[in-house]
Amino acid sequence: MSQLALGRDDIRRVSDIARESAVPQPTVAKILNHLAKADLVTPYRGATGGYMLSRAPHEIAVSEIIEALEGPIALTACVEGTADICNVEARCPLRGHWNRVNQAIKDALDKVSLAELAITQNPAPMAPRENIHEVPIGC
Repeated sequence: MSQLALGRDDIRRVSDIARESAVPQPTVAKILNHLAKADLVTPYRGATGGYMLSRAPHEIAVSEIIEALEGPIALTACVEGTADICNVEARCPLRGHWNRVNQAIKDALDKVSLAELAITQNPAPMAPRENIHEVPIGC
């Protein structure tokens, strides 16, 4: 998604995205397929085909990307309405509270856009090794 966000309105080929992101082409194709099903990217067929973002990067929340690739945002499988069975559910002191935690995380991720993640910055150069003062373990 960040590769597509940096290209803005360009249709990007799977092979180019794979090369620039150092992710194998079959993996990129699978990811883009999931993102297309979630209407986050638009596929274009033909010789000049590829993929493009369906919306502007600032309109796509990180939560949407995660949900498209991983499913509902949840720290645990202990969520109301899930088919997962927990052997200690009846004795669990946190039973019924995970939904609040998961919703808080989703709400936070809803507020972060793809545009914010795709911003490229020049990291500060690392200090030379001789300028680093090591502290002995145990101090």
